[in-house]
Amino acid sequence: MPTAIDTRARGVAAMAAGQVPYDSLTDAEVMLRVGAQDDTAAYEYLVQKFHRPIIAFMYRMTRNQATAEELAQETFLRVYRSRQSYAAEAKFSTWLYRIATNLAVNYARDHKTEATPGKVVSLDEPDEETGTTLDVADPTMNVEQHLLRQERLAAIKKHVLALPEKQRAAVLMHKYQGMNYSEIASVLKLSESATKSLLFRAYEALRERLKEFV
Repeated sequence: MPTAIDTRARGVAAMAAGQVPYDSLTDAEVMLRVGAQDDTAAYEYLVQKFHRPIIAFMYRMTRNQATAEELAQETFLRVYRSRQSYAAEAKFSTWLYRIATNLAVNYARDHKTEATPGKVVSLDEPDEETGTTLDVADPTMNVEQHLLRQERLAAIKKHVLALPEKQRAAVLMHKYQGMNYSEIASVLKLSESATKSLLFRAYEALRERLKEFV
């Protein structure tokens, strides 16, 4: 696995070679270009690549579309402000989600959030980026089964929102962003064992609260 020094060296070499397609570099190397050359095109490439998953993550943390967009904008603003201090010590996505998670957790602690009218994204609907779900509908369900499933979806949303902020963030990263224990641990600055324990407690709480639907 490349070290931070290896990644920085590759980034410098790529910059010395002139313009290269950003998708031929790692995200960390692209971010190094942003810092070293103030490469706004490289920054825009990263924003475009991660904008939708960050908005989806923020929406599931806050259940408010406008807030999700504001927090996503603040996330990328902080990325740009930190461009010269970025050292590629972790995957760019891990560093990015650390910024996003800190913002989302702080917001959730300071506000009681409710879903706003209009667009509603169910926690059981496939994620636009990963396609993962917490549940999969059977197309052969009858009306009663469909109504029961809708009731279950509403209960899942309610109880995920009721989780402590870090547990909620860990569940969303695990289920929707497809992150493994090690990546989530890096984002939350926890040990891997502590992250497993955090997720175990979160899933146990959800199972207990949703046992009437099992």
